[in-house]
Amino acid sequence: MNGYIFDNTDVKSLGDCNFKSPIPLSFKDSSIFANFVRDDERVLFDLDIENIKKHSEELDKLPSFELAGPRKLLHFEPGKISCGIVTCGGLCPGINNVVRGIVNAMHYWYKCDKFYGFMYGYRGMVEGNEPAPLLLNPKNVEDIHLKGGTILGSSRGNQDTNKIVDYLEKLKISVMFVIGGDGTMRGANEICEIIAERKLDIAVVGIPKTIDNDIVFVEHTFGYQTAFSAAVEAITSAHVEARGALNGIGIVKLMGRDSGYIAASASVSSQDANYVLVPESPFELEGRDGLFNLLKKRIKEKHHAVIVVAEGAGQDLFKTAEVKKDQSGNVLHKDIGLLIKDKVSEYFKKEKVDHTIKYIDPSYMIRSLPAAPIDSMFCSNLAQNAAHAAMSGKTEVMIGYWNGKFTHVPIRSVVGKRKKIDIEGEFWLSVLLSTGQPRYMGDDITLKAKMR
Repeated sequence: MNGYIFDNTDVKSLGDCNFKSPIPLSFKDSSIFANFVRDDERVLFDLDIENIKKHSEELDKLPSFELAGPRKLLHFEPGKISCGIVTCGGLCPGINNVVRGIVNAMHYWYKCDKFYGFMYGYRGMVEGNEPAPLLLNPKNVEDIHLKGGTILGSSRGNQDTNKIVDYLEKLKISVMFVIGGDGTMRGANEICEIIAERKLDIAVVGIPKTIDNDIVFVEHTFGYQTAFSAAVEAITSAHVEARGALNGIGIVKLMGRDSGYIAASASVSSQDANYVLVPESPFELEGRDGLFNLLKKRIKEKHHAVIVVAEGAGQDLFKTAEVKKDQSGNVLHKDIGLLIKDKVSEYFKKEKVDHTIKYIDPSYMIRSLPAAPIDSMFCSNLAQNAAHAAMSGKTEVMIGYWNGKFTHVPIRSVVGKRKKIDIEGEFWLSVLLSTGQPRYMGDDITLKAKMR
């Protein structure tokens, strides 16, 4: 199944739904209104016809997700609840769009007038930590989607989960929206466990946020398309600089701690990269078929080259370095971009090849951008579906996107997993075809055989 470990995707609900939705929808395809969604509507995980044929007599056993969308009956009474929202982890284009979308959906559709915005991640969800939660409403989120960053601030690191739930109880919050990546969802899962232990009527809904596009069961995350589109400009700049000098080499380091989607997508889009280095595909610097020798041949023939490297690539080249982690438990990778720059320069000096190197790292500029229109639309849809899920009593759930549909994915199913580029798949093949680089750069016979 494309490398995924498919868990139970049953979504937890808080209980009875006794309140009619105030949204004027229907169940009839022939009406002039859009339809409510039933809980038995599913989105297939694998649309491959051969897979469906194998299960032709037991279609209900095909792996699938619950379809997201507005429900006719609600668990929470519109206008009678308080909500909370928190943004965690690194910055990413589109966070403010999601915050605005959720506030507006809960206010205009579900009459929620009390909305707490917790400041600086989970830290702000512990009572006594300054600053105090920001009270949100349509007026003070009116234009935040035009700006990068997050109006609520963000942070990494663990907090006392019991104290977080204590604060939710004190503020009488019924719905908690959590925007973040793997570490954030791990924290949300722990909050859900405490809520369940205390038998509280609180729904927790996650919205996946990772600029690296590495959350499983989500085809693409918000901010990713803005990010790789902006990264194309950096690659173009590196290409212009490289061509402007004899034996010019442009090196661009992009985001991608464990997955190289941004580096790969931007490279295919730009068509200017000659070598793309990502965490999923190992490579060697030395040897007849290593990066150095391939680069030397290209410089001799074309007199310029562009290397695009994801931040998590080539970490095996730092074997003697101490492993450190950030506050969220993520391994802090060593700077592969600067290593490549220094090693390439050393190699060409040793080979007595005149050259120039221009090094570009646009990461923080990209992270702080406002969302591009295509991401802005995606953020709005994520927000709306998060509001629908919460009001219908869905909990311990993240809003996913699969096979062109928004879905409900249990938070427990995504914690501790990473979506990675399939180096045997069509996407990575498009990278190889656009760059002309070999499947494996190096002389390791075993790895070479695997990469053929």
